[in-house]
Amino acid sequence: MRKVEVVDHNPQWAQDYAVEEQLIKDALGDTITAIHHIGSTSVSDLAAKPVIDIMLEVTSLDELDSKNAALEALGYVARGENGIERRRYFEKGGMDRTHQIHAFPTGDEHVTRHIAFRDYLRAHPEVAREYEAVKRRAAQIANHDIEIYCDEKDAFIVKYEALALDWMHGML
Repeated sequence: MRKVEVVDHNPQWAQDYAVEEQLIKDALGDTITAIHHIGSTSVSDLAAKPVIDIMLEVTSLDELDSKNAALEALGYVARGENGIERRRYFEKGGMDRTHQIHAFPTGDEHVTRHIAFRDYLRAHPEVAREYEAVKRRAAQIANHDIEIYCDEKDAFIVKYEALALDWMHGML
């Protein structure tokens, strides 16, 4: 069973992301149209599972699929859609996961929602604190079961993702 723990924010996460970003860019080249650090490790001072979430926008999923070996050479395991339509998911580190990639076609609605949620948490530290409390409680309840952990966070994410999208569209 994979360990599910929420730890205090680590400033090293930004550097870990930057290193991995360059490796992925070098491996995939112009298949990538954009690359983003998402998830809780991308929000300063927010406790998180110590796993770097990376989101790729790609020219096409078929083109990305043809380059799975390049990501495997970096230690990633391809998991296909893994429950989210139009996504390609890759994980690195096995049971002690260190990184995960979520790849979508450029401009996909999933990209927008991930960016909106991240930016909303960055702009609203009081909401980030509330999210941190939800995540810490979820980790305790889950007892290392990732599905329970995700289920416990779901209502918060759904609520604030909708607010984040409205907030983002109001800024455009």
